Amino acid sequence: MKTIKTGIVQRFFSDNVESNRARNLSAITNLAAEGAQLVVLSELHDSLYFCQTEDVENFNLATSLDEFVDVYGPCAAENGVVLVCSLFERRAPGLYHNTAVIIDSDGSLAGTYRKMHIPDDPGFYEKFYFTPGDLGFNPVDTSVGRLGVLVCWDQWYPEAARLMAMAGAELLIYPTAIGWNPDDPDDEKDRQRDAWVTIQRSHAVANGVPVISVNRVGFEDDPSGHTSGIDFWGTSFVAGPQGEILFMAPEDSACDQVIEVSLDRSENVRQWWPFLRDRRIDAYENLTKRFLDYSH
Repeated sequence: MKTIKTGIVQRFFSDNVESNRARNLSAITNLAAEGAQLVVLSELHDSLYFCQTEDVENFNLATSLDEFVDVYGPCAAENGVVLVCSLFERRAPGLYHNTAVIIDSDGSLAGTYRKMHIPDDPGFYEKFYFTPGDLGFNPVDTSVGRLGVLVCWDQWYPEAARLMAMAGAELLIYPTAIGWNPDDPDDEKDRQRDAWVTIQRSHAVANGVPVISVNRVGFEDDPSGHTSGIDFWGTSFVAGPQGEILFMAPEDSACDQVIEVSLDRSENVRQWWPFLRDRRIDAYENLTKRFLDYSH
């Protein structure tokens, strides 16, 4: 029976990059000691979530892919774990990405994914910083399996999950940074978080694969003072291929946890619920259009 012991790292962050990295590396080491074979961190875990404001000084937080792998690669090799990490990538002068990095258990770079869907909402001004990804929706082969890694805003798009699954992804993984506006009423907060959990569970169901979503946690102030900041809602979770919740972290505290995920179960579920078999690919050509206007 093929299973993956998966570690998740739900964390608070500070404006001290070196401190954040040290705590992440410690968490990875501890989870590996508990048997984790795969460890997933949240989105942009080097720093505070700087996209609350549009400030050119924040580009100084970006780093090269090589420098980032030099930090996390040795930890992966020393502990024999596959890592899914996230960085603000400085690719070239004036060219930056929100990039997920997959490091194999020998410390080598297994692959990268550059965030394809870039939001631009109050408190989430990512279009100011990130160029949309250009690597497509391609899973990455690792020593624990083929991983379909996407990032945060991508999690709202069933097309991205489907394309990863069609390319053979055995897991869908979403490093994430999402939270509430503290001024929102409690019922609106609940609706937002419930929608976030529901859409990702639906990707598990529709594609017959487990989903791993790892969020940051805690309040982060808006340096500009234009908003009331963001209260990141944690709630990192792992869902099985029928959308069943295997583990869910708290909304308001740090959490490191190892969860056993069965890959054999995915094949069983796909046999019971053959959604991929019954897709009408001959009738889906309009999905590549922006909008359909049947009024004329």
